[in-house]
Amino acid sequence: MKLQRMNRRALSLGALAVSGALALTACGSDDTGTGGGGKSSATAAAGAIKCDDAKGQLLADGSSAQKNAIDAWVKNFTQACSGVQVNYKGSGSGAGVTAFTQGQVAFAGSDSALKPEDVAASKSVCKGGQGIDLPMVAGPIAIAYNVSGVDNLVLDAATIAKIFDGKITNWNDAAIAKLNPGAKLPDLKIQPYHRSDESGTTDNFTKYLIATAKADWPYSGGKAWQAKGGQAAAGSSGVAQGVKQTNGAIGYMELSYAKDGLGTVAVNTGAAAPVKASSDGATKAVAAAQIVGTGSDLSLKLDYNTKADGAYPLTLVTYEIACDKGNKAATLPATKAFLRYIAGEDGQGVLSGIDYAPIPDAIIAKVRTTIEGLS
Repeated sequence: MKLQRMNRRALSLGALAVSGALALTACGSDDTGTGGGGKSSATAAAGAIKCDDAKGQLLADGSSAQKNAIDAWVKNFTQACSGVQVNYKGSGSGAGVTAFTQGQVAFAGSDSALKPEDVAASKSVCKGGQGIDLPMVAGPIAIAYNVSGVDNLVLDAATIAKIFDGKITNWNDAAIAKLNPGAKLPDLKIQPYHRSDESGTTDNFTKYLIATAKADWPYSGGKAWQAKGGQAAAGSSGVAQGVKQTNGAIGYMELSYAKDGLGTVAVNTGAAAPVKASSDGATKAVAAAQIVGTGSDLSLKLDYNTKADGAYPLTLVTYEIACDKGNKAATLPATKAFLRYIAGEDGQGVLSGIDYAPIPDAIIAKVRTTIEGLS
């Protein structure tokens, strides 16, 4: 009898283990699936990732814009390469570049390419080399809003600039009404939200305004917000939360944060129809970008004035920043293995399903070649 009880208990525990494994596999597929009928994340992690000699802890920091993508990638990568821990903080692009140039992280994420002074600073960390920009993920910057009774909203660059500079202050303003005939715009104060921290999202958002509405945006741009007034919040998640909690609010954030009841603006670019933020629209915009980096650097120049149908111009590219030469021996294998995965077909395939845009083939092919040469 005692043996029978032990056997029944063993069978029960075995069933629980199988059930738990199935549940974890299902969760992985739901959280970070490819969104296009491709492999589930669990399958991708198990079958497509080369771990090589990767081991230990990989520290990274930077862009909050790519944080949701990084989380999905880390989950897949660490399932396959159990000897590696990847810790990505997502403190913002400015913080990430600083951490990289001070030698605190193996790589950084930034929504803006390295400036000359950043490259100079990186040379003390990258012995015999320097920091380089590797475009890894694109994302539309959605302009999300919370206005009761307004389900569809069209704005153009000039109107967006005036709203975020405090020159248009009410939702029933004539300039907004002209772009939205038939909409029931309320007599309600506009409450624009911007980033309080140094942010590549801010840098790209203001680059768009400078390129398309210079007369209405008299600022030089950069990672720090320059216009007066408005509400400030930390990180893309903070801006999204502020807009969500405030009737009359509007803010800029990556599309993956513009969820749970928030509307997103369709931008009148001069194309046949206003363009809403989407992964496909971002990829179309990045496909027209020019590589302007030199040597191993692959920084891009985007065309914010595009009028191509379906191209969403308010798009940012997040770069992974690493040393071309002089990477620390202890973290080089893990750095290359992780970057190789996220630049690969399976890593890029995850993005569309989580509201990001993969890097176009012609550009990502150069990224893959560059990663193999890191030393």
